[in-house]
Amino acid sequence: MSTGTGSETTGSTTPRTADAARDRPGSTPPAAASGTGGPPALHRLLAGTGTLVRFALRRDRVRIPVWIAALLMANLSTLAQFEGLYGGAAERASIAKTMGSPAALAMTGPRHYLEGGYGLGAMLGHQVIGFYGVLTGLMAVLIVVRHTRDEEETGRAELLRSAVVGRHAALTAALTVAVTASLALGGLLAAGLAAAGAPGVNWGGSLLYGAVFAGLGIVFAGVAAVTVQITEHARGAAGMALGVIGLAYALRAAGDVGDGTLSWLSPIGWAQRSYPFVDDLWWPLLLTLAAAVALCGTGYALSVRRDVGEGLRTPPAGRRTASAVLVRPFGFALRLHRGMLAGFGAGVFLLGTMYGSMLGDVEEMLKDIDVMDQVLAQAGGSSLVESFASVVMIVNSVVAAVYVVLAALRPRAEEGAGRAEPLLATGLSRTRWVWSHLSVTLVGGTFTLLLAGLGFGVAGAASTGDRGLVLSLTGAALAYAPALWVTAGVAAVLFGWLPRATAAAWLVPVYAFLVGYLGRLLQFPDWMNDLSPFGHVPQLPAKEMDWTPMAVLTAVAAVLLAAGLAGFRRRDLETK
Repeated sequence: MSTGTGSETTGSTTPRTADAARDRPGSTPPAAASGTGGPPALHRLLAGTGTLVRFALRRDRVRIPVWIAALLMANLSTLAQFEGLYGGAAERASIAKTMGSPAALAMTGPRHYLEGGYGLGAMLGHQVIGFYGVLTGLMAVLIVVRHTRDEEETGRAELLRSAVVGRHAALTAALTVAVTASLALGGLLAAGLAAAGAPGVNWGGSLLYGAVFAGLGIVFAGVAAVTVQITEHARGAAGMALGVIGLAYALRAAGDVGDGTLSWLSPIGWAQRSYPFVDDLWWPLLLTLAAAVALCGTGYALSVRRDVGEGLRTPPAGRRTASAVLVRPFGFALRLHRGMLAGFGAGVFLLGTMYGSMLGDVEEMLKDIDVMDQVLAQAGGSSLVESFASVVMIVNSVVAAVYVVLAALRPRAEEGAGRAEPLLATGLSRTRWVWSHLSVTLVGGTFTLLLAGLGFGVAGAASTGDRGLVLSLTGAALAYAPALWVTAGVAAVLFGWLPRATAAAWLVPVYAFLVGYLGRLLQFPDWMNDLSPFGHVPQLPAKEMDWTPMAVLTAVAAVLLAAGLAGFRRRDLETK
């Protein structure tokens, strides 16, 4: 099969061999070869960028608006919660006093926010920027990886580069989309917060608050621009970028607990030290801008040192023959999932540890807050620690559900990339192939719950002096395993019967968080919580164990998994 050559300059035609020579690392540009000297013209390197930007926006016409809307609503709803919970000066003074503990500072931000009255704006900047800033960085990272390394891994980038598309066009288009999404989020946050009319939330602070989130998105897009050059796999590039985000959060937390020095090594620390609604400092954003420019420039410089589809890091040489584990479906699936499983396991363990470290201060933190008293009373329990732990357990289980959705949809990614077809062309049946991935999902999801509960229990026992919390909180976390299995079953049904609608599986953890956690604060009706599988799990350790809903959830999960397997056996396989 032959393809036509593309023209990169008006009135001339450049042969395909010249395009290939231009794109090879270390090759001599056509301009230099012809004696004109100098690097390739900028318009050559960026040829086709506008078209790729429009194409990326077309592909992400749902993803990006959903991300922006979710982050916008999360910030606005948090402000509304703060206004309802801490509307009086006495309530704000009480929470400011308890937020000064090392555990609370590690979870929130620098102590300076607590000074000067701790108004609603200061409360928002103190408690929200660090957490939602991580999610903003995640949005930017996924956008850049999706439109660069993922395109190369699936082979689409090579086809595009055979036409009139410059070497830097794909990276520029991805960064343009990520920056645009970040700026849109920042602008909507500024307008939304200012229009909310909450006391102490003015236009100046709102503009800075929105700019802080836009800056975080841009700087972590730059991080992804570097990581996509290092590895040849999209998941590896995203994993490294997420590792940088986690490191930034950890440095921020360690610095805020200490003297603040380490926080200045983190973009999240810079964002929080803009102090919106307190001091309104704009100059820390210059650090964010400088870091983003440096990271993006590094990404462009590294991109010319590798071939399309390859990474700068050479994969280690494998064994001559596969191990006995890898030649079996479950072992091979576990090998594919191990990086994500390890990352989520470490993340939920750290999250549980951070929440557990706060258990010793719960009574002081939440006293005299009427709404929280109602929420915790609804949760039950013989003590405030048990009630608080049962509410926090919902957050840990939802994070584990995020892993379950990602892992359960891995067969869809393998099918879409064309890697499932050669496997299924052998003696491996469809059922065994899909079930190997679902088995890893079920076992891995349960394992993440175990780690979350263990971290929660160990840190909680250390902060309260009650050693019994280790077993009770670990068991409370494992009680959510049947709900995770139902989540995996929903993803399996969508993959088996409606593969184009697999993104709908994300509704399960999102809805569980909205009605299970935020719904308690916003007083949602009970029937809404009953629509979520997580709403039927006994709220341990605050309430007694009830095995009936556990058995029902397990049966529902088994039916859904069987239905998903049956659907995949019946439908056509997507081939390349």
